[in-house]
Amino acid sequence: MYRKSLLHIKSTLKTIALFALLVLVFSCKKESEIQNIPKSKEVTAKDILGNPNYLAICYGGYRMNSREVQPTIAELKEDLKILAALNIKVVRTYNVHLAHASNVLKAISELKRENPKFEMYVMLGAWIDCKNAWTDLEPNHYEESERNAVEIREAVRLASNFPEIVKIIAVGNEAMVKWATSYYVQPSVILKWVNHLQQLKKKNKLSKDLWITCSDDFASWGGLDDSYKTKHLEDIINAVDYVSMHTYPYHNTHYNPEFWRIPNHQGNLSNEDATNAAMNRAMLFAKNQYNSVKKYVHSISPNKPIHIGETGWASISDGHYGSHGSKASDEYKQALYYKAMREWTNKENISCFFFEAFDEPWKDSGNPLGSENHFGIITVDGKAKYALWNDVDDKVFENLKRNNKSLSKTFNGSKDELMKTVLVPPSH
Repeated sequence: MYRKSLLHIKSTLKTIALFALLVLVFSCKKESEIQNIPKSKEVTAKDILGNPNYLAICYGGYRMNSREVQPTIAELKEDLKILAALNIKVVRTYNVHLAHASNVLKAISELKRENPKFEMYVMLGAWIDCKNAWTDLEPNHYEESERNAVEIREAVRLASNFPEIVKIIAVGNEAMVKWATSYYVQPSVILKWVNHLQQLKKKNKLSKDLWITCSDDFASWGGLDDSYKTKHLEDIINAVDYVSMHTYPYHNTHYNPEFWRIPNHQGNLSNEDATNAAMNRAMLFAKNQYNSVKKYVHSISPNKPIHIGETGWASISDGHYGSHGSKASDEYKQALYYKAMREWTNKENISCFFFEAFDEPWKDSGNPLGSENHFGIITVDGKAKYALWNDVDDKVFENLKRNNKSLSKTFNGSKDELMKTVLVPPSH
């Protein structure tokens, strides 16, 4: 009996051992199969920029008339869902010393956890300015602010902590153009920090796929006159991964209005046709500025990518661009410019960070009708301007809200009421 029991135990042990061996072989096979499954390629700046499937926009989520009131992460998530519904997948921020930038990254991270299909990337701006900028002292344009190093360090920290989201760092915003009299710096300052970030990439302290640029006016990129075409600018062009240039026909309707005024031979056009023709000239103006930068940049670095870091059109102005000025500001013109700019840049594989997503009332807080408050294609209270009326009709924003309100059209959707606000450009 004892011997039979022992034989039974041995037989059972053999069966268990054979089963364990089969499980081990099967598990190894499954692990091998899993390891051989190709991983999805991480999206990089190279994949994003110039790709019309990754529309870009400038974004500030400020809803009050002071940046001291920072938008909450919940409010940022509201906005980002609205932008995602418009197929926008890249947002541009301007500085990192306020909570807004880091909170945008946290908001995107939360949205990705809630919905793995949610896709949004960031062009992170590091603000650069000169010594004594924004103080009562005279700006010293030949020395840089001590804060620049702090701004760069914070940009590096955020890019390191959120490498799956931050795909671009821009050193400065319109920091080299001479009309930025409050804060502009010499190109050598921008070059210093671009080189610093590129070195961090080489040392594997930043992702090698992170692209570095500086975002500046077309003139600063050699698109206007020879005064900007310096050795330091040439070095910047060679050092950046791509050129991010700004073009603003809107502002030039006041400062350089020759293209804007109705020519004599178009004096018999209807008001609407005259306005449409003026907007066609505005688009040509933007294209010419882009091509002037392209010509110079490619004379230095023939294959350097060039994208539009900022362009836009305000819908309201009581100043230079309003009824007593160039008459450029209304929603109709803004919509024409937005749609034409998207069509052109998508066709030419140029990324366009349109300025901007939402109106931001802090920018000219003392003047509610100031143009700087009204560059958004969506109002502060969540009304889609004329550029997006078709999206409202197509229910793109269904179940999405801003300030607890569903998105609706401006002018209650009345095209007739909208057209009453259109300002006809002045004649020669």
